[in-house]
Amino acid sequence: MVGLDPFIDQFPPHILKGESNAEIADGIWAFNKAIIDATCDLVPAYKPQAAFYEQYGWQGFRALEETVKYAKSKGSFVVVDGKRNDIGSTVEGYAKAFLSDGGMGADALTVNGYLGTDGIKPFLSTGKMIFVLVKTSNASSGELQDRRLDDGKTVYETMADLCVKWGADSFSDCGYSNVGIVVGATYAEQIVELRGKYPNTFFLIPGYGAQGGKAADIAKAFDKNGLGAIVSAGRSVLYAWKKAGGDGKDFAEHSRMEVIRMAQDLAGARK
Repeated sequence: MVGLDPFIDQFPPHILKGESNAEIADGIWAFNKAIIDATCDLVPAYKPQAAFYEQYGWQGFRALEETVKYAKSKGSFVVVDGKRNDIGSTVEGYAKAFLSDGGMGADALTVNGYLGTDGIKPFLSTGKMIFVLVKTSNASSGELQDRRLDDGKTVYETMADLCVKWGADSFSDCGYSNVGIVVGATYAEQIVELRGKYPNTFFLIPGYGAQGGKAADIAKAFDKNGLGAIVSAGRSVLYAWKKAGGDGKDFAEHSRMEVIRMAQDLAGARK
């Protein structure tokens, strides 16, 4: 999975035509379109991080929506990384905004499950998929997620248990439910632990590449058929052109080559 996280200071010089929000949004859209065109035959999915778009106002949100719809038109699965959650009419609004056909129409959304069942049901009512934060890739995730509760389980185990419960009525023929979990590539031990305990839960694995996650650390996230997980890489793919040097006009081709290298790396680690 390619994470479409637009750091505009990493863009090739020819992409941005100005500094207004409208011009930046146009540049982001042009950049994303080129990346999708260059890689959509190699990867099944894209993950735009909503914050990188929302910081540029409604124009940035427009670029996000255009990106989602274009990737879907190519037959790709799109996960909006929004980490949304709330209760009542507010969470219903989030579900409609990101997952309904009348809204952005993404295939999945990352969700913070801290509010419990009340904050999950409205997302599932759309029939789309969610990925709930369980063991995140950041260095300080253990401050809360690794704490043990009275029953001896960690917070992240408890959240994973809830995800199994929430997804119990949405299993498909593929053997997985509509409730996946986010497990960071930077925590190899927890990947092994969680895959062993939750064999029918789909994993979203961020943190490969620029955040330091290695293929060898991720290999145990997959089942015996090489399924059950998807690995996201953003900066290492999008800005591969910078390692090659030059003016960046061929940035999309360098991203394609990095995707190929990443796929080979992951496949090699699974053997």
